[in-house]
Amino acid sequence: MRTPENLAEILTLEAIEVNLFRGVSRNDGFPRIFGGLVIAQALTAAYKTVPDRICHSLHAYFIRPGDVDAPVLYEVERARDGGTFTTRRVAAIQHGEQIFNLACSFQTPEDGLEHQMGMPDAPDPESLPTDAEYLRSLGEEAPPRFVKMAEHPRPVDLRWVDPQHPTRPTPKPSTKQVWMRARAPIGDDIRLQQCALAYASDMAFMESALRPHGLIWTTPGLQAASLDHAMWFHHPFDFNDWILFAQDSPSASQGRGLVRGQMFSRDGKLVASVAQECLMRVRK
Repeated sequence: MRTPENLAEILTLEAIEVNLFRGVSRNDGFPRIFGGLVIAQALTAAYKTVPDRICHSLHAYFIRPGDVDAPVLYEVERARDGGTFTTRRVAAIQHGEQIFNLACSFQTPEDGLEHQMGMPDAPDPESLPTDAEYLRSLGEEAPPRFVKMAEHPRPVDLRWVDPQHPTRPTPKPSTKQVWMRARAPIGDDIRLQQCALAYASDMAFMESALRPHGLIWTTPGLQAASLDHAMWFHHPFDFNDWILFAQDSPSASQGRGLVRGQMFSRDGKLVASVAQECLMRVRK
C-alpha cells in the first residue's frame, strides 16, 4: 500500500524573496487545484511573516480556477502589526493573475470570557468505514473510478456518518457530520496544526448544500465551485486525533449555497468554526 501524503510536506513553501513564496500542487487527477490546499498554503505564507502570534481568523475569496500543473506564488502584504493583533493579506498568483486572496488576523494569546455550543451526538469514528471501505461494500454499484480515487492515500482520513450513494443520491437533510484527522503525523506546532485543519476545512463541505436536492459533485450538468471561505480558530487542538466536522446549510438561492461548520475535538471542545458560500448551478 502506498504511503499517505504528509500534510507537513504538502504545505511546505519555498522562499523566493521577502514576502514572496512558492508552493506546488500535486496533480491528483482533478482539473483544478484543491481549494483547501490554496487556503492552507496562503496561511502558511502569512505565518512566515508572523513569528510570535497565532491566527484567530481568516477570510478568503476564490477568484479563478488553479492550474494543477503550475506552481503558485504567494505574495504577502504586511497590512498591520499592532499591539495585540497582526493583519496580513495574501495573494495567490498563477500565470500573472490572482487566483485567490486571503486576509488573516493573528493575536497574542490572552485569557477572556468563554462559552461554546455543545458538541452534537455522533458515532465513534472507529465504528465508521473509510471512503474506500464504504464504496467497496456497494460492489458493482460503485463506479471503479470512485473506488480508485478513494484508495488513493490522501493526507486526510475522512469518516462520513451518512454518506450519499455515489450513483443513486437521494434528497437528505441539509445537515451532515464527518470525522477527520491527518493520516501521517504532523507534530504539535499550533501553526502547522491550523494550516492542516484549514486544508481539511474545504473537504466534504460544499456537499451539505447539495444534499437537500439529491445532488452530488458528479451529477451531470452540475456546476459547483467554492466562492469564498471563512474560518475562526477558538482553541488549540491536535489534528493527529479525530475532529468532528458538524455541518449545515441554512440557505441556497440564486445559484449559490451557504454552508456552515463547527469543528469539535473528541473531548467536546469547539476548536474552530467555518463558513463557505459556493456556486451551485444545474444546467439542463
